[in-house]
Amino acid sequence: MKIVLFHQYFLGKNDPGGSRWNQMSSVISEFYEFNVLAGNIHYTTGKRIGKNIFFNKEVITETLTVYRSWTYSGYNSNFFGRLIGYLSYSFSSLLTALFIKKVDLIIVTSPPLFVGISALIASRIKGIPLIFEVRDLWPESAIATNVISNKQLIAIMYWVEKVLYKNASKIVVLTPAFAENIAMRFPQFAGKIELVTNGADFDLMQPSPKYNWVREKYGWGNKKVFAYFGAHGVANDLIQVVETARLLKDREDILFVLIGDGMQKELLKEKARDYHLKNVQFIDSVPKEQVADFINASDVCMAILKKTDTFKTVYPNKVFDYMACKKPVLVTIDGITRKLIENASAGLYSPPGDYQAFKQTVEKMVHLPDLELNKMGENGYAFIKEHFDRKKLAQKYLSIINNLLSV
Repeated sequence: MKIVLFHQYFLGKNDPGGSRWNQMSSVISEFYEFNVLAGNIHYTTGKRIGKNIFFNKEVITETLTVYRSWTYSGYNSNFFGRLIGYLSYSFSSLLTALFIKKVDLIIVTSPPLFVGISALIASRIKGIPLIFEVRDLWPESAIATNVISNKQLIAIMYWVEKVLYKNASKIVVLTPAFAENIAMRFPQFAGKIELVTNGADFDLMQPSPKYNWVREKYGWGNKKVFAYFGAHGVANDLIQVVETARLLKDREDILFVLIGDGMQKELLKEKARDYHLKNVQFIDSVPKEQVADFINASDVCMAILKKTDTFKTVYPNKVFDYMACKKPVLVTIDGITRKLIENASAGLYSPPGDYQAFKQTVEKMVHLPDLELNKMGENGYAFIKEHFDRKKLAQKYLSIINNLLSV
């Protein structure tokens, strides 16, 4: 049997970013022929993936193939560039899907929301079931971060959301809060909802000594390093880190490191230059295979998002990566992420947007004995090993697929 996945941001080999579906597809392709329809622009770096501008085919294994179709390259330029990026992928991926024969199931993961329509059209034409996966609540997240404000566009997106819920055979959500949100707004679809959370890739993320090549190469020495990994976009609100660094600019023993790319990176660097900060270091995205080395070289890892009610419902992938490497976590994300860290006794919470509170939390973690920081890391590792092992979660996804296909 054959499955097609629409996933605009499916990672290439060693690409930085969230690798949920890279591991899921590896497990599922042991039982089914699995075809991924991906975009050819990386969502954080903006770099093109593959040699051909319009179409690339990569055979990973005998049962796992990735097709990359044309996507507008101005994704990280501004809102309209991102919108064109979404629409271009939605159109090109649909064309690719229609040429794949004998498909038994389609899965689409959102955002972007618009690609759900492409997946729905393909499923209708082929007469097969559709799984709609919600990685982030759209359009709510886009509204909360002021990415979209046009009332007509918002109305269209809410309509698209409802259409997709209505026509999906299953709605897979990544957090309990997503399930509650959808069930509250659309009780008629509650019976379709399945929870398969984000989780830790223990094959890729493993603890190792702090004093490694990263510390030496980047001159971290004996400083207490607070590191952030991931996108530098509007939603990430990394100005919190820069402003906190400004408050701590006289503390030579503390270093903030921001690793990744995104549309606000240059703005953040400019702000750090304006403040004459020597305690903030910017590093471009690193290959996935090196991320664990950077995490392990850090003292504390940070998970940061803009202050909105919507982000109280999310589990960022990076938090699981941190915990898998036994690192204490500093979060400025209220809601279920805060509960995760507090339930696991794996770090500390600081209210989003409160620079003074962020400063105090950083200073508190700096002054904690290493034994206590290490204990936080051990606690986090044990907690996610029990509850958020991605291999176990992939097996849960597989059971949902099996039930739909009556295997």
